[in-house]
Amino acid sequence: MNFTISFSELMPLAPVMIVALTAIVVMILVAIKRNHNLIATASVVGLNLAAAYILIAMFGGSFVPAHVMGMFMVDPFSMLYQLVIIIAALACCTLSHAYIESYKDNREELYILMLCSVAGAMLMVSSSHYASFFISLELMSIPIYGLLAYTHQRSQSLEAGIKYLVLSATASAMLLMGMAYIYAYTGSLSFYDNVKALMQALQQPMVILGLGLIIFAVAFKLSLAPFHKWTPDVYAGAPAPIATFLATVAKVATIGLFVRYLLTSGAILVESIVTIITIIAVLSILVGNFLAVRQVNLKRILGYSSIAHFGYLLIGLVSMTFASLGSVSVYVITYVLTTIGAFGAVALMSSPYNNVDEAQSLADYRGLFWRRPVLTATLTVMMLSLAGIPLTAGFIGKFLIVMAAVTTHHWFLAAMIVVGSGIGLYYYLRVMVVMYMTPPDTPRIDADKHWGQKVGGLMVLAAALAVLVIGVYPDPVIKMALQAEILSPLHFMLSQQ
Repeated sequence: MNFTISFSELMPLAPVMIVALTAIVVMILVAIKRNHNLIATASVVGLNLAAAYILIAMFGGSFVPAHVMGMFMVDPFSMLYQLVIIIAALACCTLSHAYIESYKDNREELYILMLCSVAGAMLMVSSSHYASFFISLELMSIPIYGLLAYTHQRSQSLEAGIKYLVLSATASAMLLMGMAYIYAYTGSLSFYDNVKALMQALQQPMVILGLGLIIFAVAFKLSLAPFHKWTPDVYAGAPAPIATFLATVAKVATIGLFVRYLLTSGAILVESIVTIITIIAVLSILVGNFLAVRQVNLKRILGYSSIAHFGYLLIGLVSMTFASLGSVSVYVITYVLTTIGAFGAVALMSSPYNNVDEAQSLADYRGLFWRRPVLTATLTVMMLSLAGIPLTAGFIGKFLIVMAAVTTHHWFLAAMIVVGSGIGLYYYLRVMVVMYMTPPDTPRIDADKHWGQKVGGLMVLAAALAVLVIGVYPDPVIKMALQAEILSPLHFMLSQQ
């Protein structure tokens, strides 16, 4: 059998190759001479080139979906998710630059790990084969272990890295076992080849068990209940820019892969699997919101909040119809922008190498409005968006998910979104109220006076502006999400239902 492949056949994966090449260039630059500004700039330039390539391919009018090596499906769906991943990675790179500026040890390796993880994330959303599913997932996950523990002088950071390493390895083992069970009965590792074989093998308990194990492993990566226990600890312990990376890049890659897997393998047609996903969604909404109510640590609040948000997202996935295809993608885009802004504000407030730890407690944000009004306004917009208040991007995302649930007559699930949003309103408003209270005489920690003139600050302000613009005029984002999914092979699967 001939396993050779021409370069032209790999061209659909050009954005991934650009990011991988950037990682190699950064390694060479580090070997020649360490320069934090140069390495950060090279990383950002590489990511921008990959983003530019995707934008040209998406809007240039000449893009043709391609199946690469039988393992990766490059279509408008994967291109949209790759673009979101790169935007999130750019935000994390810019936030990291100021955050580790005063770090005493080597700073440059952070960008190498981040670029390798981004390459894995971009491959994940294109995966259409169990082998590429697992390998790209590990390529994304393994650098994250190092990123979480990068600031190892902080014991919390080291603890976060070890917790994520141990639990993530367990999830990977579950994933492999699930794949083995399915392969044993279907004889195929491709998602697309699996549909008929999977339908015929569904009488076998081992096939259902295999699908269940894969869903549980993905639920861990998405920090869905009851696989959520690691989330608040890891978010609180991780350096703020890396918590942003974990909450955006890793989650977008996993949900993109999960959507493709469920719709192209035929798993979404299995009633028992839909029931499992529904239970996980409802549990995530309840657990995430109720546990966030008791928290006084902003990063832990955002951690529990993400559990609830991915519960909402799963409802959109369960309620998939042709008309509501874009709801999941729109929700992912709005969630990423809002999370970048919220965690970005925490990163800008934190100076962990000036003998002060991160600004995690709500007490650190008391009276912030009277010292940093623009930063307070930015964080307020993000809290309103997470709560789903009108005129913010978060409202548009939630509205489309509710509409999807109502369209498919999932009344209970629609009610759960409303109940979850009502509970969430309490702890989001509490964060906002604290910022407008009377300030302490001497604040324990504060943002830099010129935070808005730095690249990280500009990125956070841009995210806040995007959240408001999408909230007022969501049409372009909705059209882009619908177009991306209608043109992809996912549409074919839905049209067959």
